[in-house]
Amino acid sequence: MTELWRSAAAEIAGAVNRREVSPTEVVESFLDRIAATDPVLHAYCLLDADGALAAAERLTRKLVSGTPLGPLAGVPIAVKDLIPAAGLRTTGGSLAYRDHVSAEDDVCVERLRAADAIVIGKTNVSELGYGGVGHNPVHPATRNPWNPSLTSGGSSAGSAAAVAVGAAPVALGSDGGGSIRIPSAFCGVVGVKASMGRVPLYPGCRDDREPGMSSWESLEHIGPLARTVSDAALLLSVIAGPDPRDRHSIPTADVDWRGCLDRPTPGLRVGFTEDWGYAAVDPEVRRLVRAAAHVFEDDLRCRVTEFAAPWPDTSAVHTAIVALDTDLTGMRRLPRPLVPGSSPGLTAILARDWTATEFTDALNRRKEICRLMAGLMSGYDLLITPTTAVPAFPAGQDGVPVIDGRPVGLDGWTPFAAIANLTGQPAASIPCGLTESGLPVGLQLIGRHLGDETVLSAAAAYLAAAGHTGAPI
Repeated sequence: MTELWRSAAAEIAGAVNRREVSPTEVVESFLDRIAATDPVLHAYCLLDADGALAAAERLTRKLVSGTPLGPLAGVPIAVKDLIPAAGLRTTGGSLAYRDHVSAEDDVCVERLRAADAIVIGKTNVSELGYGGVGHNPVHPATRNPWNPSLTSGGSSAGSAAAVAVGAAPVALGSDGGGSIRIPSAFCGVVGVKASMGRVPLYPGCRDDREPGMSSWESLEHIGPLARTVSDAALLLSVIAGPDPRDRHSIPTADVDWRGCLDRPTPGLRVGFTEDWGYAAVDPEVRRLVRAAAHVFEDDLRCRVTEFAAPWPDTSAVHTAIVALDTDLTGMRRLPRPLVPGSSPGLTAILARDWTATEFTDALNRRKEICRLMAGLMSGYDLLITPTTAVPAFPAGQDGVPVIDGRPVGLDGWTPFAAIANLTGQPAASIPCGLTESGLPVGLQLIGRHLGDETVLSAAAAYLAAAGHTGAPI
C-alpha cells in the first residue's frame, strides 16, 4: 500500500485496524494527492488539513489503547458543501453564505465520525444545489478529471471529481434530482441514491439551521460516491438507518448493504429504455447503454425487455415540486439581482410568481407518476436507462441546446434522474464505457420501492461482468 490514495475505503480501514498503516500516513497520502490534483480540478472548496491530521492523531491514540475501531477507521471522507459539518464553512456555493460556519454535524457526518472516518474537507457544488453542473459564483468551477475543459456535472460536483482521481476514497453527496448520479456519470464513478427514508436527513442539506438552505424535504437524499459498489455499500452501511429527527425516516434497518452484493442475478426481470420513448439522447450514449443491456441479458442471464415510459416528460413536475419545497421567502433574501454565474434554475424559480394552483397540479401529477411507475414496476425488478442524455460538455455551460439534432430546453440533457426523486425509489449510476473521445457514460439502475439490495447487487454484478473500472487513475 505504497500509494495509499489508490486504495479502496475497505482496504484502508482494514489496514488501519491491523496496524499496517497509521491514520496519519493515510491522511498525509490523500493530502498529497489533493495537492497534486486540485489546482486543476478544484474539487475541494475547503480543505481541513489540520483538522484531519488532528483526527488521525486521536484515532492513533484510540488504536494504541486497544479500543475497537469503527468500520471506517482512518478513511478520509469528502463532504459536499451543502451538508453541514460542525466547525467548517458551508457556503453552498452562494455569495450570501460564503462565511457561514455550520454549528452541528449533519446526521450522516455524525455517523461517519462515530465510525472513525476522518472528514478531510468540503467539496464544490452548483449554487445551493440548483443545477447539474459544477460552477458557482464563489469558488472556481470544478473540472472533469477525464478532460479538465469539461464540466464534472453536479450538483455534487467536487465529490465526484475528488473520488475519480483518488483525492478521496469515498465522498458524501446529495441528490434532489440527480445530483449524485449526474456527476458520477460524467466522472466515471459509482453514485447511489437509496430509497427515500433509508438515509435520514437532519438538519438536512438545506435547513433553517443552515441559512438560506431550506430543505427539499420530499425530494432530497444523501448518499455515497465511490469508485466501487463495495465502497458505496460500506458507506451506506454506516449512514443508513432510522433517526427520529427525520419524519420520513424508515423505522427499520433491514438492508444488508454489503452482504447483498454477491446475490445472483439470473432471472432478474429488467426493463430497458434508451430514451423513455420521448427524450433526445446522444447516439454514443445510446450505443453504450444498449451494449450494457446486452451484458445484463447475455452475461448476467437477466430477462431484459425494452419498454417506453407510460408517463410524459416529468421535468415540469419536478421543477414545481422543487419550488414548493424551497423556502421562497428566505431564498429571495439572496442578493438581487443574482450575480452573474448564478444557476439559471435558481434564477427561474425565484423570479416566477408561483400559484397555489400550480403547486396543487404538480402534487396531483406527481401522484399519477408514482401510480404509473408502480404499475410499470409490477413487471420488472429493475429498470436500466442512461444516467444523462449526453456525455460531459464544456465547463461553464449549464447544459446543451441541441441533442442529436433536436433542440432541448434547460433540463433537456437530464431527462432520466428526477423520476426516482419524485417516486422515492432507489437508483444508482455506474460506469458503462467510454465514448470515442474517451469520456465516461453512466448507466442508471432504478429499483422497485425499497428494492435497494437489488440495485446494489445488479450494479456489482454488471461491473464485474463488463470490467469497467471507471476512474481515470
